[in-house]
Amino acid sequence: MDNSRKKLRLGDVLVSSGIISEEQLQKGLELQKGSGRKLGETLVDEGFVTEENIVNALSSQLNLDVIDLQNVTISEEILALVPANILKKYKILPFEYSKESMNILRMAMADPMDMTAMDDITIITNLQVEPVVSTTGSIMLALDKYYGQAEVDSALEEYTKEKESQFAEQENMYSEDVNNSPIVQLVKNMIDQAVRQRSSDIHIEPMERQVRIRYRIDGALYEKASYNIRLLPAMVARIKIIGGMDISEKRKPQDGRITQIVDRHEYDIRVSILPTVYGEKVVMRLTSKNALTREKSQLGLGPADMKKFNHILQNPHGILLVTGPTGSGKSTTLYTALSELNRENVNIITVEDPVEANIDGINQVQVNPKADLTFANALRSILRQDPDIIMIGEIRDQETASIAVQASITGHLVVSTLHTNSAASTITRLVDMGIEPYLIADSTIGVIAQRLVRRLCPECRKAGKANAEELELLNRAPDEDITIYAPCGCPKCDGTGFRGRIGVYEIMEVTQPLKRIISKNGDVEAIKKKALEEGMHTLRMSAAEYVLSGITSVSEMIKVSFDL
Repeated sequence: MDNSRKKLRLGDVLVSSGIISEEQLQKGLELQKGSGRKLGETLVDEGFVTEENIVNALSSQLNLDVIDLQNVTISEEILALVPANILKKYKILPFEYSKESMNILRMAMADPMDMTAMDDITIITNLQVEPVVSTTGSIMLALDKYYGQAEVDSALEEYTKEKESQFAEQENMYSEDVNNSPIVQLVKNMIDQAVRQRSSDIHIEPMERQVRIRYRIDGALYEKASYNIRLLPAMVARIKIIGGMDISEKRKPQDGRITQIVDRHEYDIRVSILPTVYGEKVVMRLTSKNALTREKSQLGLGPADMKKFNHILQNPHGILLVTGPTGSGKSTTLYTALSELNRENVNIITVEDPVEANIDGINQVQVNPKADLTFANALRSILRQDPDIIMIGEIRDQETASIAVQASITGHLVVSTLHTNSAASTITRLVDMGIEPYLIADSTIGVIAQRLVRRLCPECRKAGKANAEELELLNRAPDEDITIYAPCGCPKCDGTGFRGRIGVYEIMEVTQPLKRIISKNGDVEAIKKKALEEGMHTLRMSAAEYVLSGITSVSEMIKVSFDL
């Protein structure tokens, strides 16, 4: 083992590499005291560095290899060498023997200077350890993959055996046993794994003989596990307890909230429970506290759309509407807009159901129908609070729409969402709600229709020539020679062919010519035609650009613009 490694400290490595300043190091060391966190974790949490920055600096300074564990298959022999609890404690993972010697074990480490971890592994395995640098995220994901399910399965097997004999007589015993460690572990692991796999939702679905667990990743559902149906009551009871719901009520739908910290980040989890034929179905919506507020540059807007977006936000009054189906990123766009507008000299008030993210400096109101605090009632009160900017979570009825329009005309900037298919159809939806066309024309400053498309995995996407049908969909000439990409699947994207999502936008700025068409109660086609003349890109056009640049596939483009 290179003894020079013992003399180096992570902070010194990062400073000498020019990644952080001495001041940032000192601040990180101060914050670390008494927190129980490692210095690297503290620096990442404060935004001074990324995990990748640390890995690259350590690799360069210590002359160590870098490994991405998602591209590696680890043998059963290696996995059996060290107990999972030790690996999780140190956040390390042995993955292969050295090519030079079977007595040397190559081990992925987020902190290759952790001599205690290396000494413990040497004692346990009787092998020499060769450190290889990896990110904490990559190591935790791999630990979940190889050990997570096995741990849970073993605990649950023991739990099921204990209870099997009693099950027939006493189903309610699970309710009393919800704090049993296997059940607690199961629910915790399920949430941890879902977060690490970038899931937006967890579905716990009772079937005739089993409980199916599915995660929604990048908008698509994937089955991840299944358990004996006998475990369902205990799982649901545990979720009800931590979600603040009524454990004894099994006949009515219930809603709750859970806050859980995963890998040092706080997640807000909305829980919905619905009674079904075979038992209660649970859906948990996972939201990171900081995921909804992004920089404008991260939204995926092209230069022309970004210019329109900025111009709309400069309006001192009027209505900006963001439209699209559930899960299309509307909340992210709204919160990003609010963060952009959030300054000391403006009073911003929101009314939401539910409040999805807390933003410093913004007054947020939670709708509460039981207390008669509806969108409409809340808006009336808000208007007496001297607001400059008002955000309405969703315009659901004529009353809310009418107040929003009046508020915008009286000098307020109003941002809100609607469920429509396109920017032009949003205008006609407001007319259908009973709002006069001249009022819509006078108040609306812009409409953003959006969807999310899955990004092709850059590691495994497959190139091919576009056929005649694909060329037609892309609005290209039949004889054009165009390369497009299709999903393939690899360990990096968990075999799906996709990794991550990007927004597709249709931004319609309501100009004077458009206002004239709207005030005369023009139909969808007339509004759309004029908007296109003024340079609007439709959802189909925006998605086609992503296909042509290799970001997404034709099938994804069709999904978001099938009827457009």
